[in-house]
Amino acid sequence: MSKPTVAIVGRPNVGKSTLFNRILGGRDAIVSDQAGTTRDRHFGDAEWAGRFFWLVDTGGLVPGSSDSMDVAVREQVELAVEQADLLVFVVDGKEGLNPVDREIAAQLRKVRRPVILVVNKLDNFPATTAQFDFYELGLGEPQPLSASVGKASGDLLDRIVEKLPAEEPGEGEEAVQVAVVGRPNAGKSSLINRLLGEQRLVVSAEPGTTRDAIDTPLRYHGKTLNFIDTAGLRRRAKVEDDIEFYSTLRTRRAIERADVCVLVVDAANGLHAQDLRIATEAWDAGAALIIAVNKWDLIDEKDPNTAKRGQDLLVEKAPFLRYVPFVYISALSGQRVTRLPDMILEAAAEREKRVATSEVNRVLQALLERNAPPQAPGEEVKLLYASQVGTRPPTIAIVSNRPEDVPE
Repeated sequence: MSKPTVAIVGRPNVGKSTLFNRILGGRDAIVSDQAGTTRDRHFGDAEWAGRFFWLVDTGGLVPGSSDSMDVAVREQVELAVEQADLLVFVVDGKEGLNPVDREIAAQLRKVRRPVILVVNKLDNFPATTAQFDFYELGLGEPQPLSASVGKASGDLLDRIVEKLPAEEPGEGEEAVQVAVVGRPNAGKSSLINRLLGEQRLVVSAEPGTTRDAIDTPLRYHGKTLNFIDTAGLRRRAKVEDDIEFYSTLRTRRAIERADVCVLVVDAANGLHAQDLRIATEAWDAGAALIIAVNKWDLIDEKDPNTAKRGQDLLVEKAPFLRYVPFVYISALSGQRVTRLPDMILEAAAEREKRVATSEVNRVLQALLERNAPPQAPGEEVKLLYASQVGTRPPTIAIVSNRPEDVPE
């Protein structure tokens, strides 16, 4: 059964992402002194005292603001609150009570969800009593915390686990990790939203709206597909600030942990050298690869062979793409999007395959007849036999009498 969900909410720059990272034990959300760094909901798989739960980091709430991004963030927080089993409301104990905190508290009191009020940035706890000022928010006993150094984080986790709904039996099935990658504004978030049937990720015409790699689980045919929507990969020379740099770094980490990478390409712009670099990076990382050509509905002049001609040109540039499935979609209209989950499960299953040793050696002999290894002075270089030694990705070891003399 599904794990309970805990959502972290609060106004900008109170330390929500720092707390998110503290609980997950890593740096899954970007942390910055710049308010508004977190825009979307960020999912993380958390565990404490044997209890597993989804942890959700949300953007900073700015009630009443008409700014388009503030409005979009507010909608995401409202969605997170709706779907959460428990809310963790974070306030800044160093600054003290803020009028925005009062507005948010008033909204949370109307929500039929348990709320834990966390007073963050109390680095000198337990010497301080600043947390008591927040009793007037009417959300019960304030929990003092210093997320940056970890003070009282164990006490907070104890309270979180205590308030989680009763545990339901589950099979402990491992999710298929799917990294959705591509250049900025290719339609990655729109594609995931279409698959999920809701506006779970902020979508904007402004390139680079998605900054972090965001985990979003989807149940399909009894399997869990965990979609990782990533910031659009740019060439390093175009990474202008720290946030952009860490977003690019996080995208690469998402590729490294993915079982399947879906490379989203803008049909109107075609597949550029940067797309090929991303495809090669996913391939080299051992992920299964699917190329989703998005905005196919915007291509006016096309015939039944348009896609085939385009694929053939790409295979000339990168021969490994001959073995990669292509799908021509429109995230906006939904055209062929429903094919993707089946393609993902099929690609993930291919990574699990084992090939008989006899078949591996038959192929090896055929390859050697076509292209024998270059011979160094001295004893002849021989490739003696081969065998599959692992899966995910399938890994084959070749035994040689002089392995150091076999070039890549």
